Amino acid sequence: MDFTFTEDQETIAKLAREIFERRATPDRLTELEAGETRYDPALWHELAAVDLLGTALPEALGGSCVSGGGFVELGVLLAEVGWSVAPVPAYATLVLGADTIARHGSPEQQRRFLPGVIAGTRILSAGLQEPGRSDSALPFCGPATSARRDGPRWRLDGAKELVPAAQIADTIVIPASMDDGKDGDVGVFLLATNTHGVEVRPVATTNREPHADVFLDGATVSAEDRLSGDGERLIGSLYTRALVGLCAIQLGVSDRALRIAAGYTSGREQFGRAIGSFQAVQQRMADAFIDVEAIRWTTWHAAWLITQGRPADRAARIAKFWAAEAGARVAATTQHVHGGIGIDVTYPLHRYFLWAKHNELTLGPAPAQLASIGSTYREGNR
Repeated sequence: MDFTFTEDQETIAKLAREIFERRATPDRLTELEAGETRYDPALWHELAAVDLLGTALPEALGGSCVSGGGFVELGVLLAEVGWSVAPVPAYATLVLGADTIARHGSPEQQRRFLPGVIAGTRILSAGLQEPGRSDSALPFCGPATSARRDGPRWRLDGAKELVPAAQIADTIVIPASMDDGKDGDVGVFLLATNTHGVEVRPVATTNREPHADVFLDGATVSAEDRLSGDGERLIGSLYTRALVGLCAIQLGVSDRALRIAAGYTSGREQFGRAIGSFQAVQQRMADAFIDVEAIRWTTWHAAWLITQGRPADRAARIAKFWAAEAGARVAATTQHVHGGIGIDVTYPLHRYFLWAKHNELTLGPAPAQLASIGSTYREGNR
């Protein structure tokens, strides 16, 4: 399998990195983190201005994806978000929201939502986790959110936990259990956050990225705001793609943390020589390099399967296992070889540790993914 990036994919990576390195500087990140929300609207709009927000969206609506694929290109962009720990809602808007509408939305829904995403004027998200469920390695997490008919509309009640960028999003993809079973077991709705009966409560997270709990008390949506098709299959597909999107971010985070550590150990001297020349440090860094490469190739394999329209659930869980397990090891190693400065919040490395830890646990930590892979293997061999 050839993992060489195409010229277009290389261009996306180079353009995104140039913008992020110029705009997402340590000083700018510190400034944003001192405020209420770690989000840079000017940076988001600059990504839109150079057509990066339409990377995997239909060309007919202003995006750059001619037909079907584009997920590898989206992964390339997300890896650059992780590389710079950039303060933009790319994962929430492009993976959880826009990608879902592009694949499952009606032509009217696509026209209503996607041009705004491409222009940088619309932020989306999705609620995949519900209260009281510790096993987050499941696509749809229980019956806490329900939908029932209310005349020509649908009434939504329940809650979603830790919804990425919910406090800055204008629309959230909401899976809900259908109460009568006539319309399927699960429905998926496009819920405006300013709808009566919607309460968005921001919560603190490990990596300081904006997340919020969303509470629904009689929030109503029209029939035009429901995505068509098999809801359970839709959510399973969204979950798989969400896993791979997280892995791409974790790849960028881990790769950059390792490079920061390599630069530090090459220049930091102890006992008259660079600490990178000590065998113990070399061994730790070599192991971290292997871990980063494992994240890299399992992630791109899963993203390639998605782009090819092939089953990717198992590959996505394998990639998430490596992103969680190996990502945590890389973060610990890079801090360890720095010594005391590794935990200094005025030194940029601390952000990469926080992001790696957040990505490790989001949508299922390594043990949950390993258990799911094992379960799938047993079922396939009965």
